[in-house]
Amino acid sequence: MASNKVDSKSRMAYLEEIPAYLILADGTVYKGRSLGAEGTACGEVVFTTGMTGYQETLTDPSYYGQIVTQTFPLIGNYGINDIDTESDKVWLSGYIIREWCYEPSNFRSKSTLGEYLERHGIVGIYDIDTRALTRKIREYGVMNGAVTTGDLHDMGDILEKIRSFEIIDPVSKVSSSEKTAFNVEGGDLRVVLLDYGYKTNILRSLNQRGCNVMVMPWDATADEIMALDPDGIMLSNGPGDPAKETKIIGNLQEIMQTDVPILGICLGHQLMALAAGGRTEKLKYGHRGANQPVVDVERDRVFVTSQNHGYAVVNESITPDIGRVSHHNANDGSCEGIVYNRPDTFTVQFHPEACAGPHDTQYLFDRFTDNMRKRK
Repeated sequence: MASNKVDSKSRMAYLEEIPAYLILADGTVYKGRSLGAEGTACGEVVFTTGMTGYQETLTDPSYYGQIVTQTFPLIGNYGINDIDTESDKVWLSGYIIREWCYEPSNFRSKSTLGEYLERHGIVGIYDIDTRALTRKIREYGVMNGAVTTGDLHDMGDILEKIRSFEIIDPVSKVSSSEKTAFNVEGGDLRVVLLDYGYKTNILRSLNQRGCNVMVMPWDATADEIMALDPDGIMLSNGPGDPAKETKIIGNLQEIMQTDVPILGICLGHQLMALAAGGRTEKLKYGHRGANQPVVDVERDRVFVTSQNHGYAVVNESITPDIGRVSHHNANDGSCEGIVYNRPDTFTVQFHPEACAGPHDTQYLFDRFTDNMRKRK
């Protein structure tokens, strides 16, 4: 994939001359303008409703293999900084926005969105009707697509590539390959963070609460984990269909035989449910954004949450011998949290670390650390 070779002063004039296209698996074509690198990128086309937090979206490993549409019209207005990244690279396949702010205004800004995408080799498109695209996905469900700066003479070949596209072994692609320690001064708790594609603010949230964290690869075994004598185990977010991660599910079934407190987030929530005997299903268009309402059943309160997932645990599959559904989505009633019969074990579908998103549910990290401390 070749990158655009142009200095920033002539950037806008150059982009005016480069058309880009979004092609969907059903043959629909949207014409826009190029943003980022030149080339062709295939992926699953999804949308996210966040008004801000685009840098966190770009660097969230859970978006691996997806082409992400921002429903908010103007993106890039505060530029790109050195702080708001959730990992060290951009994981999504392609990027779609309505209007690109090429002159950002923020004291932290180091570059424009376009420069950032180009630097990371990400093919993007802007100046298309993202409202119409979002309505289409809501009606027909997420579908494969491609963003390209090439011509459409070989439309048949492009559609064949789009329709045959598949996200294969995504967790292994985004996970750390080696264990890494992240300790904090005065830390009194030892937490193993199983990396299925974790976001940096999960690590920060644990460190801030006095946890020394050991990040372990996705395929770490129960024996390897327990050899570290952890006070707690965190199951991270990540991409893909949870039911296909049979190796992880088997490892979690062994981990469940121990008595170590567990907290799971997003993909970790789904994998834990599968390990316990529950089921998952693919949602029509998923929950992605920083404004998802969730009902905490025990507190009888609604919290606004940050989410990014295309699969959900089937409520009815969480039987009394497994545990109980503790949270559900206020819009569609889907499962958003489970408290297990196994002592000090709970999981949530949303992102309590709140990057990007509201801080409403960070109390769950406090619950996790309280569960660990009461055992010491």
